[in-house]
Amino acid sequence: MPAIRKSRVSEGSPNPRGATWDGLGVNFALFSASATKVELCLFDDTGRTELERIELPEYTNEVWHGYLSEARPGTIYGFRVHGPYDPRNGHRFNPHKLLLDPYAKAFVGALRWDNALFGYTIGARDGDLSFDRRDSARYMPKCRVIDPAFTWGRERCPNVPWDRTIIYETHVRGYTKQHPAVPENLRGTFSGLGRKEVVDYIRSLGVTSIELLPIHAFVNDRHLLEKHLTNYWGYNTIGFFAPDPRYSAVPAFVFSEFKEMVARLHDAGLEVILDVVYNHTAEGNERGPTLSFRGIDNVSYYRLLPEEPRYYINDTGTGNTLNLSNPNVLQMVTDSLRYWVTEMHVDGFRFDLGTILARQPDGFTSDHGFLQSCMQDPVLSQVKMIAEPWDIGPGGYQVGGFPPGWAEWNDKFRDTVRAFWRGDEGKLSDLATRLAASADAFARRGRKPWSSINFVTAHDGFTLSDLVSYNEKHNEANGENNQDGHSDNLSWNGGAEGPTDDPEIIAVRNRQKRNLLATLLLAQGTPMMLAGDEFSRTQQGNNNAYAQDNPLSWVDWNIPEDGAALIEFVRRVITLRDAFPILRRSRFLTGEYNADLDVRDVRWLTPAAVDMEPEQWQDGNARCLGMLMDGRAQATGIKRRSMDATVLLVLNAYHDVVKFKLPEVVGGQTWRCLLDTNLPERIETPRFQTGDEYEVTGRSLLVFALQPDNVQSVALARARQALRQITAAPLPAMVEEPAE
Repeated sequence: MPAIRKSRVSEGSPNPRGATWDGLGVNFALFSASATKVELCLFDDTGRTELERIELPEYTNEVWHGYLSEARPGTIYGFRVHGPYDPRNGHRFNPHKLLLDPYAKAFVGALRWDNALFGYTIGARDGDLSFDRRDSARYMPKCRVIDPAFTWGRERCPNVPWDRTIIYETHVRGYTKQHPAVPENLRGTFSGLGRKEVVDYIRSLGVTSIELLPIHAFVNDRHLLEKHLTNYWGYNTIGFFAPDPRYSAVPAFVFSEFKEMVARLHDAGLEVILDVVYNHTAEGNERGPTLSFRGIDNVSYYRLLPEEPRYYINDTGTGNTLNLSNPNVLQMVTDSLRYWVTEMHVDGFRFDLGTILARQPDGFTSDHGFLQSCMQDPVLSQVKMIAEPWDIGPGGYQVGGFPPGWAEWNDKFRDTVRAFWRGDEGKLSDLATRLAASADAFARRGRKPWSSINFVTAHDGFTLSDLVSYNEKHNEANGENNQDGHSDNLSWNGGAEGPTDDPEIIAVRNRQKRNLLATLLLAQGTPMMLAGDEFSRTQQGNNNAYAQDNPLSWVDWNIPEDGAALIEFVRRVITLRDAFPILRRSRFLTGEYNADLDVRDVRWLTPAAVDMEPEQWQDGNARCLGMLMDGRAQATGIKRRSMDATVLLVLNAYHDVVKFKLPEVVGGQTWRCLLDTNLPERIETPRFQTGDEYEVTGRSLLVFALQPDNVQSVALARARQALRQITAAPLPAMVEEPAE
């Protein structure tokens, strides 16, 4: 027990929660409905020596609080919480365990695994019912009081409209860890990601929004460290308000470093979206460590089995489930979200296992208080909210089940597009639905096509290059005998497993990459790309690289010639998406007939240029489809007619050439071919007439735009000009000439 000094402490206030500096002192406030006493523990500047314990003097509305006039920014602290240790009834208080503040804005030091971190005695006969008296402070990180002062200056949030949003998913550490233009001391950090060379490259692709894998303070799992691995992805949060200091070049300044990164990205017009984990914490199940929430108020923070509250409900697969049905826990999560928007200026969130956040004891509900809180909140309702709409709990698959205002990851798009381009039978009908923003799932309650977050690859699973190079997963490096990760990846290696020198297989693989990327970027909905897919990044067949903080997961910036060519292809496709509003509609395509203009907003065509009939949709052998979108279907006048375009997508997953007849369309006789994945380097946009047959190469995708008669198509002219500019514009130097 450290010596006790008589620090001057007064009652303070129950709000705001956490440690708040007001210029004169620091107010400390901690929610716990069942505690009997809370002690504030102060440490020296290193966090190694406990200097003093101060009992918080007041308890108001289940919040313990006190005001310490001697405290200043930089004060290192933690809590010890007293109460019953009664696991059978859900209580796991243990004042011998130092606890992190759930509202801490910064941490000092790292967790060092030791049995003293556990509230029970490991190895005891009665297991977690036993009570451990060892002090855990020396092994714990500590909380640090911050001074939030930061001058944002002229920084402005980009506020990219949903219909123009293209998401680029990446990892702060992995993206720049090997980047040749980033100084070594900044690689893998917020500062590294904010470097001009990095930002310029991302912006040059045409994407609008960067989605970062979790950057909240997290814990490395003990079992991974024992295998000399680490929790690279970071889905093991312990602090919902603090950026993890491991992503900072100077950990003491991580708060400001994160803000500077955001400011630099915003200055380039790029949004910042955070992947957040509010469904569970790093404390695991009943045999996990006591680090924060468990020791503060276990029965409030976690969902426990009603009949046996000794045990945790495990809808997350990680051992515990955060209880957002508790109003104080719900407040913590929404306070955290508002903090990241108002103080850190992020532009949106992607919610890991989002269905858990809207689950009541009797199941998922779109009317859950959390979802309602977000959509009525004047701050949160103005940013992008994206759900991963599934978990392993009952009724956990809810794609399309979230309320208006939310977007959702759409794995139906991923699986259908992968299966179609692999050549699976009977996929045309599903493909059409996915190309049209999955209206079967999302066209309700006034939701828009952007609600569907379309993706083909993400951090979890194969990279794009591996998707076309491996039939089987190769996760041996994870140390789990290749038993982890999904086994059904809907992948196809083109004829050889892994790397090959066969030019025919290489050509097919490269074309398949272009097909998948073009399908993703040209479909209705919001596309999300995995960083590095644009130049064929590989993880050597590992589809679950969550524990690989090494070159296997890091982006390799030694980009080969075919990788640079793929980058240019991606830029061309994004240019087309940007040029043609019909490719990013704010309304769902319906196929309804506009009698005034004699057009439909979408027609589905056979290779003979006739509308698909039911028997053709049901033909399991059919693998070629035309999607004819006419922007004039929503036209309101001659001027509007000249601003949009008629676009034809042709997708051929058959292994051989298919002759596709260019359809007759009211208002034009000439088609311009703007894209052919079999001829990615073609600069010109050749003309074809209605009725001409175009020989569509096996496994390829094409884009045609109608050149109207006697009227200027602004969209077509803009697209052709932009394509020429893309071809003429060189890639950033660090991509063209990577460091040796």
